[in-house]
Amino acid sequence: MVSIILHISNEDPIVCEVDALPEPTSQFIIVHNPRKRDGKDIHYLDEDVTSMLVPFHRVNFVQLLPSGEVEEVFGFVRE
Repeated sequence: MVSIILHISNEDPIVCEVDALPEPTSQFIIVHNPRKRDGKDIHYLDEDVTSMLVPFHRVNFVQLLPSGEVEEVFGFVRE
């Protein structure tokens, strides 16, 4: 799963996971474990909701969060 921050029109951004990145022709995005950036529940969803469909016409943009699989990058170190 890929962790993302989903920016929905007129709403606070939400953090969630997707199985795969959507295709350019997709009409909606399926997200799992939606929550606010601080980890709290989203006020317009019931407590038991674990997945939701978001139509792309409501999405401003999607941020991809780095995963644990990415190798650690070391910058230049001056001695």
